[in-house]
Amino acid sequence: MMEGPETWPPSAGEEPGGMELVGGCYEQILFGFALRPEENWTPVPDFTHHAHTASLSAVAVNNRYVVTGSRDETIQIYDMKKKIEHGALLHHNGTVTCLEFYGNAHLLSGAEDGLICIWDTKRWECLKAIKAHKGHVTSLSIHPSGKLALSVGTDKTLRTWNLVEGRSAFIKNLKQNAHIVKWSPSGENYVVVVTNKVDIYKLETASVSGTITTERRISSVRFITDSVLAVAGDDEVVRLYDCCSQKCLCEFKAHENRIKDVYSFEKKGLQVIVTASSDGYIKLWRLELDKIQATPALLCEVNTKARLTCLAVWQDTASEARKNPDKATTSSNVNEDEQPLVNTKKKVCWTDNSDKSAKGNRPEMPKRQKLESAQQEKKKKLQSSK
Repeated sequence: MMEGPETWPPSAGEEPGGMELVGGCYEQILFGFALRPEENWTPVPDFTHHAHTASLSAVAVNNRYVVTGSRDETIQIYDMKKKIEHGALLHHNGTVTCLEFYGNAHLLSGAEDGLICIWDTKRWECLKAIKAHKGHVTSLSIHPSGKLALSVGTDKTLRTWNLVEGRSAFIKNLKQNAHIVKWSPSGENYVVVVTNKVDIYKLETASVSGTITTERRISSVRFITDSVLAVAGDDEVVRLYDCCSQKCLCEFKAHENRIKDVYSFEKKGLQVIVTASSDGYIKLWRLELDKIQATPALLCEVNTKARLTCLAVWQDTASEARKNPDKATTSSNVNEDEQPLVNTKKKVCWTDNSDKSAKGNRPEMPKRQKLESAQQEKKKKLQSSK
């Protein structure tokens, strides 16, 4: 394993704010590396935390929290401002397959139990548990407006959810099981991935406007801009495609083994692509959008010596907004947080009483002893099922 601090929390001496590169792996570890753009993007080992009792399957971030999902059926929460473990959410019965924040107020989780749970991140309450798919939920994505979400599952359906009303809005039958769905930044388009094929849909028509096909299975897609899509999978290459023409704009060998996840962000005008691979490396690449056909330059890399599964970059954008109030008024992140996921004016009751056989709609926020006991039960269940 990567050498560095062995336990959570991260280094207490770190100043608040900044950036943290986080990655999960099959070996149940969550890695944290402090990123310092002003110091040539050198990643500094911050923590290695034994986060779960089974492999990590998903990670998501917002301005304050990092959350991780796992085959142990739990969602773990980490407060990056206070640098403490914040508890666990134990609602799902099955591997947690996908996690996505909407601003700082809500988190959506999907799992192999077919449920999509909507969480209030202020009190960490489950506002609603939707029986979304007859099979597993494999992926979900929230529209930039916060009013819609898409999900795909192993029942060969693509489902659109009205998040204001908390109900199904549209169901599209697919020929095969899809394993990735993702909105574009503007919300005018979305993509659905089936094995090695990316179908690009227009929201206005809900029909396929183009298809991208690769030779190998796709494991991750990421919109760099509204029209540029990064695609990676069971080879060592990242490819950037034009969503309008479906032409490959650029491709580059990023790793020595298959790529498991791709992330991207913008920092001080710099567009950065982050890749994680089964070879153990996490790499940061500098992409010049005005020279899109040029191979991105490697900014930095770190060898975790683990089989990586998921990654994200946590940024303390709230602190940056306070430091730069002029920029805050134009920041999409800040504006996004002001848009509620739930329309409170309609007085919609989000408490779901339809599934009383589930574990309960309020999440467990246990003390350490209670959390460890719950995790032991999950571990025994996993072992008995093997």
